[in-house]
Amino acid sequence: MNSSPSIIDDLLQRGLVDHRAGRLAQAESVYRQILNIDPEHADAHLCLGAALHALGRPMEAEASYREVLRLRPNYPEAHRNLAYVLRALGRLTEAEASYRETLRLRPNSPEAHSNLGNALNALGRPAEAEASYREALRLRPNFPEAHSNLGTALHALGRLAEAEASCQEALRLQPDYPEAHYNLGVALNDLDRPAEAEASYREALRLRPNFPEAHSNLGNALYVLGRLAEAEASYREALRLRPNFPEAHSNLGNALNDLGRPAEAEASYRAALRLRPNFPEAHSNLGNALNNLVRPAEAEASCREALRLRPDYPEAHYNLGRTLLLAGRFEEGWKEYEWRWMTKMFSIVARDFSAPLWKGEAIGNRTILLHAEQGFGDTLQFCRYAALMASGARIILEVQAPLLRLMSRLPGVTQIIARGDRLPPFDLHCPLMSLPHIFGTTLDTIPARTPYLSADRTLVANWQERLVGLDGLRIGLVWAGAQWLNVAGAAAVAGRRSIALKSLAALGEVSGVRFVSLQKGEPAAQAADSSHGLTLYDFTTDLHDFEDTAALIVNLDLVVSVDTAVAHLAGALGKPVWLLNHFETSWRWLLNRDDSPWYPTLRQFRQPRPDDWNSVVCAARQALQRLMVGDCDQLLARRSAS
Repeated sequence: MNSSPSIIDDLLQRGLVDHRAGRLAQAESVYRQILNIDPEHADAHLCLGAALHALGRPMEAEASYREVLRLRPNYPEAHRNLAYVLRALGRLTEAEASYRETLRLRPNSPEAHSNLGNALNALGRPAEAEASYREALRLRPNFPEAHSNLGTALHALGRLAEAEASCQEALRLQPDYPEAHYNLGVALNDLDRPAEAEASYREALRLRPNFPEAHSNLGNALYVLGRLAEAEASYREALRLRPNFPEAHSNLGNALNDLGRPAEAEASYRAALRLRPNFPEAHSNLGNALNNLVRPAEAEASCREALRLRPDYPEAHYNLGRTLLLAGRFEEGWKEYEWRWMTKMFSIVARDFSAPLWKGEAIGNRTILLHAEQGFGDTLQFCRYAALMASGARIILEVQAPLLRLMSRLPGVTQIIARGDRLPPFDLHCPLMSLPHIFGTTLDTIPARTPYLSADRTLVANWQERLVGLDGLRIGLVWAGAQWLNVAGAAAVAGRRSIALKSLAALGEVSGVRFVSLQKGEPAAQAADSSHGLTLYDFTTDLHDFEDTAALIVNLDLVVSVDTAVAHLAGALGKPVWLLNHFETSWRWLLNRDDSPWYPTLRQFRQPRPDDWNSVVCAARQALQRLMVGDCDQLLARRSAS
C-alpha cells in the first residue's frame, strides 16, 4: 500500500459526506478510489455496497457485501446489509439466513429481530414473524417500526383488532409515520370500517404522496364505499407511480367492471396477468368481466385457471358457478354456487345457527327453517321449493318483512316469520337458494308450474273496484331496480338494469293501453314528471308491501318490468310479464332465449349490446302493437277470469 491510512480515512469521510447528502454517484467514485488504493478495505466495500443499493443496482451491491464478508466473516453490518439486498432481489430465504447470522453476532439488536420478522412475513410465516417483532419490542418497547410491522403479521394471522392496536401504538410513538398509517388502513378496511380506512390512507399519502400501495388501497376503500369514480382515479394514480403494479391493474379492473365498462376491465385484468401470470384473483375477476361481455366459454376458462392456481379459492368457485348457471349447466353450476358462503361478500351475512344445515337427507317429523338470503326477487323465485319438501316435515319460512303477508299462503309452509323476528325452535336449516342444488334441479326439472303464489281475495276485489273505470289493456310498469347503495358496486349494477321512465315513451304511442305504475323507491318520483310522455296511473302510495302489489297485479293484464322483484312476483302469480333485460344478464335468465324456464308466462326483450335500451323499447313497442291486434281479447278475458 502506497498511501498512508490518513489519506484513506480522509477519502472515506468525503465519501460519507457525499453519501449522506444524496450525491451517490460521487460517493461511489470516492469509494472506488479507496479500493484502488486498498482493494481489501472492508469498510470501503461496505459503503460502496450501500451506495450501489441506493442507486438501484442491487446485484452489484450484493457483490460488494459478499466481498466484505470474505474479508471479515463476522461483520454484522455486512450480514444485515446483504439481507436488505437479498430481500429487495426477492431471495427471501437467503435474506432470512443473513438476518439470522446478524442475530448470531448481535443477539440483542432490535433492528435485526424486526428485519427478520419482515423477511418471515414476506415468506408467509406470520406466526414466526410475530415472535421476531415481539422480541424486538422486548428489547426496545418504544420501537414504532416494530409495532407497525407487528400489525402486518397480526393482520395476516386474522387478528385484526390486535393489528389495529399495534398500528395505533406505532402512531402514538411516531405520528408522522406513513407506513403505520397505511398498515392501520389495511386493518381498518378488513374490519369493515372503510371510511376510517380511507382517512388512514389519505394521511399516509399526505405524508408520502408518491406511495403507490396507499393509492391502490385508498381505491379499495373508496370501492367498498361505492365511490367507484374516485376509486378508479386512485388506482390510476397508483399505476402512474408504478406502471408494473399487478394488484393495482386488477383493482382498477374491478372498478371498471362495476362502472359498466367490462371491455376496459378486461384490458386491466389482462395487464395484471401479463405482469403476474399466476394471479388467481385476476383470473377470477377476468372471468367476471367476460361474463358481463357475454363470453361464457372464456369466462369459464378464466375461473378454472384461477382454481388451478388456488383450488380452494371461494370467489373463483362462486364466479364459476354463476358462469355455469348462465350457460344452463345446472348440475355443476349449483354445486359451485354453494361456495358463495365462503366468499368475503357472503361470509359477512352468513347465519350462524346451532342447528345443522340440511343437505337433502330425510327430514321425518323434524322442523326445518328455510330462510331468505339475498334480494326480494331471489326469495320470490325460490320459495316455490317449499311445496316440494317431504310431507310430514314442519317448515318454518323466514322472509323479508315486506313479503310476509304475501307468502303466508305459500303451499307447504307451516309457519312464516319476518327476518329479524325471534326464531322458534328448529332442527335443521337451509337457505332458499341452496334448494335447487339439494333437489338436483336441471333445466328439464325446474318446478315451473305457476301460479305458486296468490293474492288476497279481499284486496284483489278492492283493486278491481278502484280500477273499474280503467278501460283498455292495463299494463303495470317498473323501470328501475333496487339501489342497494350499501353494497360495493351494486348501485352501478342497479343503474345498468334500470331505465329512465321517459325512455319508455314509445310504448305510450300504442293506442288502447293504460299504464299503471308499480315502481317504488326513489325512481318512482319520475312518475310525477309529465315530460316522460306516458299517461301513467300511479297508486303506489297505497302499495305498502308485496301483498298490496300482488293484488294490484292480478287486476292488470300485463306487467312490463326491468330485472327486478316485480318481474318475479308477476311470474309467480302466473301473470304475463315482459322482462326488459340488460345486456350483462343475471344467470337466472340464461342465454340465447326470449322465454324463461322458471316462469312460463315471461317473455324477455334483451339488449343486443350494452346500454342499448332503445332497441329493447322498440322491440317491446312492436310486440305491444301486435298484441293489440292479436291476443288482446284473450288477455282481457284472462283478467276477468282471475
